[in-house]
Amino acid sequence: MGALARSQSAAGHDVCVITATPGAGTVRSGRDSDGAVTVFRVAAHVPGDLPVHPRAGRRTGQLLRSWQPDVVHVHTGVVSPFAWSALRATAQAKVPRVVTVHSIWGPLAQPGHRLLVSALPWRDDHTVVTAVSSVAAEIVHRQLRVPVGVIPNGIDASLWPLREWQPDPDVLQLVSVLRLAPRKRAVPLIDAIVAATARLSPTKDVVTHIIGDGPARAIVQRRIDHHGMGESIRLTGRLDRRGIQREFAHSDLFVQASVRESFGIAALEARASGVPVIVRSQTGAGEFLTDGLDGILANDDLGITEAIVALASDNVRMAAVQAHAAVPPGCDWEQVHAAAHAAYDQAICGSGGTMK
Repeated sequence: MGALARSQSAAGHDVCVITATPGAGTVRSGRDSDGAVTVFRVAAHVPGDLPVHPRAGRRTGQLLRSWQPDVVHVHTGVVSPFAWSALRATAQAKVPRVVTVHSIWGPLAQPGHRLLVSALPWRDDHTVVTAVSSVAAEIVHRQLRVPVGVIPNGIDASLWPLREWQPDPDVLQLVSVLRLAPRKRAVPLIDAIVAATARLSPTKDVVTHIIGDGPARAIVQRRIDHHGMGESIRLTGRLDRRGIQREFAHSDLFVQASVRESFGIAALEARASGVPVIVRSQTGAGEFLTDGLDGILANDDLGITEAIVALASDNVRMAAVQAHAAVPPGCDWEQVHAAAHAAYDQAICGSGGTMK
């Protein structure tokens, strides 16, 4: 969201961000700036500095009447009280609005989202609903029964230059980047890698580096130790971009087992670096991957194991996938801007749709 605002500002648009997130610098609440765009922080003193505010709608409405934007882009996840208040405020201020859902709405969220249908202006002609991938868009469409478009996430491809792949015939290097939390399914990923390792032994060693940290780190480490894989599966902790680039530079494949990725920024960064990607087909990675060409979209965890083994056992196929992965995947800011501004025009013109 912040990257989109900054890139739009760099493209010459007048961009302002309204957020409930407190500032970390001298401005905790009020007018702030990140150096590229103006930021209005509607922050309250709540435990844990959660991004909520008891008068979010009123404060947002005041800012909209003062600033008078042409269109508002509301970014939301599964539970987003501030975003819902902002969406209601845009309707009351009669400002055209685009809503982008950045998450996969699971079954547990369905009752709440049904209530939102009647409480918020989803079917207003000046409301355009989008998601960051076709997978996420289909789920939102089913729950809200409104047309849902796609505005994908994007990256600055210049920050992820193509590496020069030099395979080791005796060693398969795997890499993953994820938060070590239960919903990211690091433990099933470990199990899939262990199964692939057993099938590839003794002809090929498998070395895996898992980048990231989180509350499930101890659980993940115990799973690695349970399998006796401490020498071949390493948890690196968090790495900065240069550290991740160094890992990508000598990795043969990027792997993840999450099924709750509405898009998959880490997978896109790997793909932009020229690393073929193996992920679950239930994610939004299909926006930038072609199954079997520059990566594999596995239907289940067994499919992840099968994909690793299939590529590691077939040098010709591995080389072909690596060659396709060396072609830039798109999803740069120019493409994101085009999708976003098409949605803005639709909201401004009042051509948002309704559906029976």
